[in-house]
Amino acid sequence: MADVKLQVKICGIKTVEQGCAVAELGATALGYICVAKSPRYLLPADIASITAAVSARYPAVYHFGVFANEAVEQIVAIAQTAGLTVIQLHGDEAPAFCKQLRVALSEAGLSALQLVKALRIRTAADLKLAERYEPYVDILLLDAYHPEQLGGTGKTLDWQALQRFSPSCPWYLAGGLNPDNIQTALSMLSPDGIDLSSGVEKAPGEKDLSRVRQLFTQLSGLPC
Repeated sequence: MADVKLQVKICGIKTVEQGCAVAELGATALGYICVAKSPRYLLPADIASITAAVSARYPAVYHFGVFANEAVEQIVAIAQTAGLTVIQLHGDEAPAFCKQLRVALSEAGLSALQLVKALRIRTAADLKLAERYEPYVDILLLDAYHPEQLGGTGKTLDWQALQRFSPSCPWYLAGGLNPDNIQTALSMLSPDGIDLSSGVEKAPGEKDLSRVRQLFTQLSGLPC
């Protein structure tokens, strides 16, 4: 996933129709929420229906399962059932947990799955934490901190404070991105990917395809 092209992940997909439409508009990755308390939550079997349909038409698209403080065994089981290609850890998982999950995925024959650790950034110290995860993950994802919500909050990060962030692995920018501010964000930062959810929604889990289309129009206007 660390190629020159900017990766564009649209998270919180809930239906086959939305998944296929978003992939057709240009998304390189789709995200599915595997956290039961989220309004965007999907059962593994429902995720499997989407991953199968999208993969049949758009085989290059990645499929992220988003987990938070879930047991290793449960993550592995859901990854197998849902047809995921990427595991995103969005809770308080420690580097040791990431290492343990790697081993479990390998033992289950899922060593090809990529591992993402999301960090909810509140202070410069949170950015420093990223270094501890780099040996154990493929991608870091920076999201905005919210005291009650793990993601999809619509809150942006302090982009200026991230300008010196340069991890040894690829990284994605999340947190309040939308078609109206994406050019500003990418004029200040050079992430390997971007992750949007609430910024292209009518309601939690209901994607606004006109907003998704507008996003790709804005991205096409950026200098190469």
